[in-house]
Amino acid sequence: MSTAPSTTDTLARIADTLATRRPDRGGDPQSSYTAKLLAKGPDAFLKKIGEEATELVMAAKDGAPERIISETADLWFHCLVTLTHYNLRPEDVLAELARREGLSGLEEKARRPAS
Repeated sequence: MSTAPSTTDTLARIADTLATRRPDRGGDPQSSYTAKLLAKGPDAFLKKIGEEATELVMAAKDGAPERIISETADLWFHCLVTLTHYNLRPEDVLAELARREGLSGLEEKARRPAS
């Protein structure tokens, strides 16, 4: 029987690693891409999220499954960097998704406070 790690375990391990890359926790921007992004601040990693989202859209429009997977991984990675910056965890996002599970998307949106 296969004992592949769960998605939650994988995301938690990546988040643990990213936390060690924070410059305030010893991450070295000279030797770590993540530390470099975190040291530059939100503008740097938010720009990467925009770039990766655009690349994902292009891969999906091209119907290229391998690129869709690769670009989604890039996008998720940069989202995890964002969570790290704000001292949040992927488990927080998974809990929100679990809370929404089974709700109609229209119903969930209607429950949100007006902006």
